[in-house]
Amino acid sequence: MKCIRKIERVERVKFMSNWEEYVRTVEPYVPGEQPNQPDMIKLNTNENPYPPAPGVVEALKNFDTDKLRLYPEPTCKVLVDAIADYYGIRSSQVFTGVGSDDVLAMSFLTFFNSDKPILFPDITYSFYDVWAELFSIPYERPALDENFRLVKENYYRENGGIVFPNPNAPTGIYEDIKNVEDIVSHNKDSIVIVDEAYIDFGGESALGLIDKYDNLVVVRTFSKSRSMAGLRIGYAISNPVLIKALNDVKYSYNSYTMNRPSLIMGTESVKDDEYFKETVSKVVATRERFVEAIKPLDFTCLPSSANFVFATHKDIPAKEIFQAAKDAHIYVRYFDKPRIDNYLRISIGTDEEMDKFTEFLTNYIQER
Repeated sequence: MKCIRKIERVERVKFMSNWEEYVRTVEPYVPGEQPNQPDMIKLNTNENPYPPAPGVVEALKNFDTDKLRLYPEPTCKVLVDAIADYYGIRSSQVFTGVGSDDVLAMSFLTFFNSDKPILFPDITYSFYDVWAELFSIPYERPALDENFRLVKENYYRENGGIVFPNPNAPTGIYEDIKNVEDIVSHNKDSIVIVDEAYIDFGGESALGLIDKYDNLVVVRTFSKSRSMAGLRIGYAISNPVLIKALNDVKYSYNSYTMNRPSLIMGTESVKDDEYFKETVSKVVATRERFVEAIKPLDFTCLPSSANFVFATHKDIPAKEIFQAAKDAHIYVRYFDKPRIDNYLRISIGTDEEMDKFTEFLTNYIQER
């Protein structure tokens, strides 16, 4: 019996060593912390500090839970039609997914299938290189210039596709629409994805270029400007051919990506344009107010067109401020990466939250 057990143990070890060779291993994306403390100030994941539109709240209150026993409509028609109506385009130009991360990942899987490397900036959304590694897509990362701006000429070379956020993350810097169009027009044989998660907080969208360039895909989200990060709603707008390709991949992967509550509440959010614009303007006003408030404390912020600022202090290391703020239950984002390891990404909260954070910074610097 002992001999048999020993043989079984040896075989099990041998078996595990074999299957481990075939397990996909990646260095995963690390999302921002989601602490749950009653006294915290949460400024680390670019959530909107204001609630969703009143119609969203009513839709949730009146939702028929009996419908949860049924699958959602796979084409997401009600939400797709609402988005199309809002932008004055055809429904065949809209694709929806579970947050813009899902839409972007599906876009990588659908559009980046060349042996040529795709291109995205060296300082950008951390998910891009993770997806490229996950899907075995070759990639190169052209460097931003010394002011953290795109060098458009770096995207004129041969490639298997291009993706970049505008405004960029985590810098918050917006690239002029003329530069965006220049990159798209120089790459007519490649798909160019413009990730516009933060565009509502400043700058001109690339949506106006959709009908001019058939290689352009614009990706957006409900998480930031529409205060719906918890529901996970994202969408892409492009020409019908590319949208059909996205849907074909989605149906081959997961036909029912959007749940019923998300479809209904997302639709209600789109309907209330007045509330949407009001909350966006409040965030922008607070952002500018906060930037001015911390200038006397020797902070410098990059020019932001997002719902966050990218700030550095003249003397105090960013990592030190990050830890001190965390100890005080104030959460901001720190990236231990080349070129940006002395910056903090600070999401814009309410006026009250930003005032408290400014007070904390003032006291910390004085007592240090």
